[in-house]
Amino acid sequence: MVKLYCISILYKGPTSATWLKSAFELQTFNFFQRGSVQEFMTFFCKTIVERTIPASRQSVKEGEYLCNVYVRSDNLAGVVISDHEYPSRVSHTLITKLLDEFAERISPANWPNLQEKDVAFPQVTTYLAKYQNPREADALTKIQEDLDETKIILHNTIQAVLERGEKLDDLVSKSEGLSMQSKAFYKTAKKTNSCCTFS
Repeated sequence: MVKLYCISILYKGPTSATWLKSAFELQTFNFFQRGSVQEFMTFFCKTIVERTIPASRQSVKEGEYLCNVYVRSDNLAGVVISDHEYPSRVSHTLITKLLDEFAERISPANWPNLQEKDVAFPQVTTYLAKYQNPREADALTKIQEDLDETKIILHNTIQAVLERGEKLDDLVSKSEGLSMQSKAFYKTAKKTNSCCTFS
């Protein structure tokens, strides 16, 4: 069964991305791993948005996961993490729709200074549930076959997205957004090549 794990909205600032709203569906993960999985997905979303140029789309395949990202020209960004069977076109249609609604409800002037706890935008959770079945969701979006004229760039690993000389292991170890438990979880998952091996 195809699975949608995470939908996130971020603002890409000049030096880093800030979290605006997110929703997670992690029931398929072991109960004791969910916190670490969520923390790592949060880290991954922020990292990939920071490395995506405005007005572009990317899809990053990593193991059994697929991460689709779109950073608009106004620096509002959306990320969807799913399994590799979930159609990228549906993910990108969802991101576009979600970002348009977000921009209508929340003034762009506020984006750089917002904190997730202060953002009232429950649509993220609604869409995460609604888009679990891509066939159903796709029926609503068939008219939008050509997302934009923007080409989706597909990368086979996160390493291809990172800047020259950057290593995911180094980013993980330096990250203040990941707890020691999540860093240990990442190392273990990488060794066993299970769950969140995004490197």
